[in-house]
Amino acid sequence: MRVYAVGGAVRDELLGLPVKDRDYVVVGATPEEMVRLGFKPVGKDFPVFLHPVTREEHALARTERKTGPGYKGFTVHAAPDVTLEDDLARRDLTINAIAKDDHGNVIDPFGGARDLRARVLRHVSPAFAEDPVRVLRVARFAARFGFEVAPETMALMRAMAANGEVDALVSERVWQEFAKGLMEAAPGRMLEVLAQCGALARILPEWFTLDAEHALGALGAAVAHGADLAVRFAVLFAGGAEDVADRASARLRAPGECRDLAVLAARTRTTIERGAALDAAALVDLLQQVDAFRRPERFESLLVVHECVAAAAGRADPTGPARLRRAAEAARTLDAGAIARSHPDDIAAAIRAARIEAVARSL
Repeated sequence: MRVYAVGGAVRDELLGLPVKDRDYVVVGATPEEMVRLGFKPVGKDFPVFLHPVTREEHALARTERKTGPGYKGFTVHAAPDVTLEDDLARRDLTINAIAKDDHGNVIDPFGGARDLRARVLRHVSPAFAEDPVRVLRVARFAARFGFEVAPETMALMRAMAANGEVDALVSERVWQEFAKGLMEAAPGRMLEVLAQCGALARILPEWFTLDAEHALGALGAAVAHGADLAVRFAVLFAGGAEDVADRASARLRAPGECRDLAVLAARTRTTIERGAALDAAALVDLLQQVDAFRRPERFESLLVVHECVAAAAGRADPTGPARLRRAAEAARTLDAGAIARSHPDDIAAAIRAARIEAVARSL
């Protein structure tokens, strides 16, 4: 039995990046042997085990054979006669098909280290085309590392989009990769790669109703701000129609907080900017409409979205969001409970009047 570190841990180590999780391939063993050695089986689709001490994942070397459409149509073969090179050959990209033995020797049968130096994403074999998730992964790695996609790999991805293989992806898996890509250092690269290969038109046709240049600029501003996933998702649709944000969120099965913020940002794309010219009463009404008093965290995220949109449009000082933030802070200083007790006959009107007065003083 021989154990090798594989995949992302080896890749990141060669790049000089911090290694978070280590995965291992075990060659020459059976599931029974692994259990006898104290490993805990956890794999559902193929033999994966947790180390009894480190809890790191150890998978038996395996091969895969395409038996049906989509990313689940595979038959897995794991046996002691499967070699390390057999296992590496089934992987998506050369940079992920590098192994290291327990003496620190690098095993690199497909030139992954060379492609790391060249900053290129290249598929290992034609079997890449059998799994449509790999199109999303290439785009995500482009966003993470800023690498170029090899021409032959891009051609293969284009063919996968054109022949309908990408259509077999389920929304949940698309969102999983899409969300990871949005949180990478250069998420705009993910969208560019997906558009270039034709996959974006399949998985998110709503994108092509938007001003892509402006949306990517707003996304870049969100990255510079260190924004969370919901903000990064919402800035993509803040410049478009509300129904576009709603349809895109539904298509991707985006979580509620992402969908709600995207739709709200699109709905308020003009009214937030007008905040610079609104009087105290209109500001209070707008704050009420966007639920700023009950959901202050989402309100702050909404303002960040519009600030990113303004930055992308060249408005370095988006006074609308700034004025709304100041108005909300002033209105929150009120003791709504005390006002309600003092005006039991018309609580809502009394609170609104007090908020207007507080906001007027802050302007």
